[in-house]
Amino acid sequence: MRPTAGQLKWLARGLNQAGGKLPLFDETGQKVSSRTVTACIDRGWAEPWFNNPLKPDWQVCKLTDAGRSLFDEAGR
Repeated sequence: MRPTAGQLKWLARGLNQAGGKLPLFDETGQKVSSRTVTACIDRGWAEPWFNNPLKPDWQVCKLTDAGRSLFDEAGR
């Protein structure tokens, strides 16, 4: 299965971050959809990184090698 445009946009933001950290918020300050996060985790493109003790309902994730390969394949 290929990622949606929204999933790719979120995953791409981890490419240049330390450790592949994925953002909790989009460019406009809105929280990234939990559906996007869950779908990317389920497909192996992202993985939980650590628990956020201040906001336990916010899942901090990082890009996986499989997630990075989506951009290698596309030549992005």
